[in-house]
Amino acid sequence: MSMTWFDSPTDATARLGAAGYLADAATATTTFLAGALEKPLLLEGPAGVGKTELAKAVSRATGAELVRLQCYEGLDEARALYEWNYKKQLLAIQASGAEAQAGPGSTGDGDHQSRPWEDLDRSIFTEEFLLTRPLLTAIRRDEPTVLLIDEVDKTDIEVEGLLLEVLSDFQVTIPELGTVAATRRPYVVLTSNASRELSEAVKRRCLYLHIDYPDAARERQILQQQVPGLDDRIAEQLVATVGRLRELELKKAPSIAESVDWARTLIALEIRELDEKAIKDTLGAVLKHQSDHERAVKELKLARS
Repeated sequence: MSMTWFDSPTDATARLGAAGYLADAATATTTFLAGALEKPLLLEGPAGVGKTELAKAVSRATGAELVRLQCYEGLDEARALYEWNYKKQLLAIQASGAEAQAGPGSTGDGDHQSRPWEDLDRSIFTEEFLLTRPLLTAIRRDEPTVLLIDEVDKTDIEVEGLLLEVLSDFQVTIPELGTVAATRRPYVVLTSNASRELSEAVKRRCLYLHIDYPDAARERQILQQQVPGLDDRIAEQLVATVGRLRELELKKAPSIAESVDWARTLIALEIRELDEKAIKDTLGAVLKHQSDHERAVKELKLARS
């Protein structure tokens, strides 16, 4: 069963905008094509530029359920795909043994009264004992689904092998149950901060889009949309300052979300001029490392306390 996610790039721009995401032409076009071609979308770029937010916006714009797999070092098949509920299986085995011992005509000899292992094996590897994780959950859903595989570059390269069957055929093989194929393909978004190079096999199966920090005009639009009541002058000063901070060699450059937090901070403090004192007093809203604070104070020539 297929679904038309967006009618055109123009439709994607309008609906993402209504969902709170300002997409440029390249983003809107690639977002539309990912749905039209039913291909996963790989988003790459610095942390905090809106990659994860784009997947959430697609979910909001289309009314689809968002299923998220947050990647991290050490992620394995049991956490990404599925695992068996071993505690429940053990209880079922114990209960089966107890029933056999207490059955009619029991002689106390469990060899003849216990269920054959083959029958027991079949009975404990069923849906009742299956714990589905994000990949399998998204594959099995009949309703429209956005599958977000977030920060895939944080996993070990071996984990990418788990994704290949899903990204190629949208199906998962469970040895005990067989192959589970998607009845409705999810809209798949993978994000990467480019901390390591992804395999060519994964890239081949995806459409690719690099997302960078927005230009000043677009970031002002984002701030004005996300922070009602923000003065145009303050917005211009804030965006210019954030741009200067991003040019520094910081441990963590300010993200768009941190620009929004800074704008809200200024409104909460009723600051109407982003002067040297205001910047220094509120820098904690946008920089989260002491070394970054020190560098910013030095490079922006802010007065030290």
